[in-house]
Amino acid sequence: MSDTGNTPRDLRLLEKTVGYYFHDRALLQTALTHSSYTNELRSKGIDSRCNERLEFLGDSVLSVIVSRFLFQEYASRQEGDLTKIRAAVVCEKALAKYAAKISLGEYLLLGHGEDKNDGRHRPSITADAFEALLGAFYLDSGYDCDKIENFLLPFVKEEIADMGEDASFVDYKTALQQIVQQANGERLRYVLVGESGPDHDKSFQVEARLNSNVIGRGTGNTKRAAEQNAAREALALFGASR
Repeated sequence: MSDTGNTPRDLRLLEKTVGYYFHDRALLQTALTHSSYTNELRSKGIDSRCNERLEFLGDSVLSVIVSRFLFQEYASRQEGDLTKIRAAVVCEKALAKYAAKISLGEYLLLGHGEDKNDGRHRPSITADAFEALLGAFYLDSGYDCDKIENFLLPFVKEEIADMGEDASFVDYKTALQQIVQQANGERLRYVLVGESGPDHDKSFQVEARLNSNVIGRGTGNTKRAAEQNAAREALALFGASR
């Protein structure tokens, strides 16, 4: 399959990175084959399969594994929170990051046009290929989700940790308010104490104050994010960090 000019890396390197060696190497090859490549081969009368069907399967595998992890890891979270977290860690942007960490684009079979237009680094292509890889992994392993979890969840956990700065899916303010309300007469407020940067890239500094005492400080690109980070620091002070 070299007549399109593609020179992908040795698949054994990818298997070593993933931590799984395929019994059916053709299945892995299909997961890495973009439709632009198969279209070029078919125009020459050569039959070939692209990764779109495996991508469809991998999308479901991804959803099940991430959903199970979140359900077990965040036992106190409501359905709405879990849905937001899942959406954040399985979106195209996140999947493209996972793909980049294993240099997945370097293994893809692409048509000439896609290859010349930097398709190996295009998020839509690499994210789809990552899902296809999961689909191939699932089939080749005999539907063993545990093996896939060992590969996938470190990426998911890191993504959740990275997103913690803006707390977009964790309502630290509500959690802090619930603690404060347990004592009568306590007043919790958030005070903007500074801001910096140009209008398109502002940074806000906020203090969480209980009565007149500062119990947490936070920064963020929005006032809400700064307040959430201040509340998170305050929760740590109360020994209730999440």
